[in-house]
Amino acid sequence: MMKEGRSGVPKDIDEYLATVPVEARVALEKLRRTIRSAAPVAVEGISYRMPSFKYLGPLVAFAAFKGHCSFFPMSAAVVESHREELERYSTSKGTIRFPPDKPLPVALVRRIVMERIRENEAKAAARLRRRPVSTVHGSKSGH
Repeated sequence: MMKEGRSGVPKDIDEYLATVPVEARVALEKLRRTIRSAAPVAVEGISYRMPSFKYLGPLVAFAAFKGHCSFFPMSAAVVESHREELERYSTSKGTIRFPPDKPLPVALVRRIVMERIRENEAKAAARLRRRPVSTVHGSKSGH
């Protein structure tokens, strides 16, 4: 569980990790490195008081809690698509919980992050396709 500073909200991921107990910090630092290597263009930040990564929208996040760490793929479909690989972990729609001394496998995290990147790219492309074509106002065609 994170010890909060004066403002209660860490300014960045480094500050967040500095407040986490050492065992969880080691696991979350490894998770952070894996996410960064899988998504080097993702932007790090703090969202909902948790370390998060954005790429064309929210990508993934993580946090430490009392007794466990959580990885948030932010996608029920992605968690479901890796259900068999995640059998030994506690999961819910968009969350994977794991003990700090048994971090998630690097290869699994990389696959999840890459799948989230593809999801966000598909959503961004769909938004562009739905965008109405702008019209020129004041044309002299008489219409």
